[in-house]
Amino acid sequence: MPERLLNIQSGHNFRDLGGYQTVDGHRIKWRRLLRTGSLATLNITDRQKLAKIPVSLDLDLRAPAEVRQAPDLLPTGAHYYHLPVFAEDETDASHSDEEIAQQMQKPGNGYRHMLVVYRRMATIPSAKQAYQQMFNLLAHNQTGAAIFHCTAGKDRTGMAAFLILSALGVPRETIFKDYLLTNTVTASFREQWLQDLRNQLPQTSATDILIKNRRELASVNHDYLAAAIDIIEHRFGGIQRYLTDYLEISPEELTQLRQLYLEKA
Repeated sequence: MPERLLNIQSGHNFRDLGGYQTVDGHRIKWRRLLRTGSLATLNITDRQKLAKIPVSLDLDLRAPAEVRQAPDLLPTGAHYYHLPVFAEDETDASHSDEEIAQQMQKPGNGYRHMLVVYRRMATIPSAKQAYQQMFNLLAHNQTGAAIFHCTAGKDRTGMAAFLILSALGVPRETIFKDYLLTNTVTASFREQWLQDLRNQLPQTSATDILIKNRRELASVNHDYLAAAIDIIEHRFGGIQRYLTDYLEISPEELTQLRQLYLEKA
């Protein structure tokens, strides 16, 4: 069986959605749907590994400024599409320490900020357009793997994974396990980065607050995705109506997605 975590040396959070079982007994095909962090730092070996899969689509969910600052390094054969969920990076994955420090002086601000981010991903026009385009491209990707990613591969990518897995009929419990897997696979990188940040700052209570808020920004939390789902349930009538009525995915496209990305029972 293929590994869920891809062996990428110069990137973080590169994972395969293959093998997840749906409520009706199908399984997602391996090496067809990849959720990842940024492709901007890939070395030549990483790009060769992705080309061998092969990767056919690169769906970049980052804001325009993030793309200009750190453009993707595409594996050979991949077609690139820029689908910005936000006009500017609201997840703070690409913001400087100085920018974030100004916002994160109060206890709990990191957690509260991410709840707002997820509610916005479920409702704002730019996110709607990005995820609509994502589904349209996925529905026409006959062969090869589609990579969908943002900077850290956790929030805009996590929301995309939730929508894709829901459309394919994967149960909510499995979706949350996949979502929270980010915390496991990025733990050493995240904690080392936070320790390095702490070492640069005075050892004060204000620093403790800042580090805690930065940890909330740099990780995922069940409550974050639940905040988006709550909006979807109460404002749109549930995930299936959200997909068909709000994102305007046709029954034919849903059928096509399941034919393309699910193994036959």
